[in-house]
Amino acid sequence: MTDYGKAFYDYLISKGVSQNTLDSYQRDVEHYLAFLKEHGDPLPEKTDKEILSQYVAELQSLGRSPSTVTRNMASIRSFYQYLIQLGLTEENPAKQIKIQKKDKKLPQILTQQEVELLLRQPDISEPKGCRDRAMLELLYATGIRVSELTELDLSDIRLKEGLLHCRSHKSERTIPVYPAAIAAVSDYLRRVRSEIAPKLEDEGALFLNFNGKRLTRQGFWKIIKNYARSAGITKDITPHTLRHSFALHLLENGAQLKDIQMMLGHADISSTQIYIQLLDNHMKEVYNSYHPRAKMG
Repeated sequence: MTDYGKAFYDYLISKGVSQNTLDSYQRDVEHYLAFLKEHGDPLPEKTDKEILSQYVAELQSLGRSPSTVTRNMASIRSFYQYLIQLGLTEENPAKQIKIQKKDKKLPQILTQQEVELLLRQPDISEPKGCRDRAMLELLYATGIRVSELTELDLSDIRLKEGLLHCRSHKSERTIPVYPAAIAAVSDYLRRVRSEIAPKLEDEGALFLNFNGKRLTRQGFWKIIKNYARSAGITKDITPHTLRHSFALHLLENGAQLKDIQMMLGHADISSTQIYIQLLDNHMKEVYNSYHPRAKMG
């Protein structure tokens, strides 16, 4: 790690940013600093808009998506704000760079039938399947982010009350949990958690891997991909798929957008409004598929 990169990394830690943000900012800034060094401009405080434009062009030539380039520039803008605080520069050249935005691709949504099929895949007679079923049920029951799922502690689930307390750097909220998910988590805690690893390295974590450590986001990614494959679901499932499905299914069944916003932990309701568009698209698909005259020329 470069001296600049290390200093910026330490600064982000002091600001209390999440590990995911920390990793992406570090990666983006280190890549940018390497670019400057390769092009004979090792001092970022001397960089101008022209150099940054060349950097954006290089990212695009490497096939980086507009969203990835935009994220890179957000990281670099934060880096320059840090340099300004240190008094090393007076301007933030990254603020002058405009990235052409493409329409956001709407997320994939599972139907309620596909969710049920996915939830039936884990073999709950086995320790791994019991744990995995509890995680999948809890995600679909609450709509929490996968990063929030892996950060849950034993004290966050209130089984008797049917409630989950979710804490993250983005929000803190209490969410109701339907009985089947409570039963799945209870079964995992009663039968499996103490046996899933010979030594518990993180005694407070709700969900553990087989090394006794807190399950990671990457670990869950592999889990849900495998179960989607075994269920024969061909959609491009990501760790966020159950979160999106949770929100759309609530909306389909009459939930208010404001309530969904609170359960998802969105600071701004505009982030939740994407599900209105998803609902409209879903209704059009249903109409075109099932109305007897929809396919007539």
